[in-house]
Amino acid sequence: MTEKIITTRGRPAKSLPNPNLILNVVFRFLQMFMPETLAKRVVGVILIALGITNNCITELTGLSDRSIWRLKSDINSGNMEELFTTGYGTGRPSKAKDIESEIAEELAKNNYHTRQQVADMIKEKLGISMSVSAVGKLLKKTASGG
Repeated sequence: MTEKIITTRGRPAKSLPNPNLILNVVFRFLQMFMPETLAKRVVGVILIALGITNNCITELTGLSDRSIWRLKSDINSGNMEELFTTGYGTGRPSKAKDIESEIAEELAKNNYHTRQQVADMIKEKLGISMSVSAVGKLLKKTASGG
């Protein structure tokens, strides 16, 4: 960001005292309206349009080189809708997705006190091996009705 920008009057423009401070204020403002990653993307797209180098964009926004290349690719392909959409990872589907109701019925019928006991019951009665932490997530999900 040490390049001199020429104004319309032919004189070099004064450099900003601390561009990181200004960008932090911009990020905080944008985060009032959108998630942090989207705010970084918006600023990244603006910096790309201004012709700032990838290294400088990485330093200023915290975006990775891969993210910047992806933004540039989307801009060049005219894929503007993808620039400002955020999605959730596809992730791996739950082992118990189709049998949650069976597990809930079994839990209502019998007395299980620990997650390990529930994991053992699922393995024994339904033939699915689940970790204790996965059982905890399942129990939390079924307790909240989600």
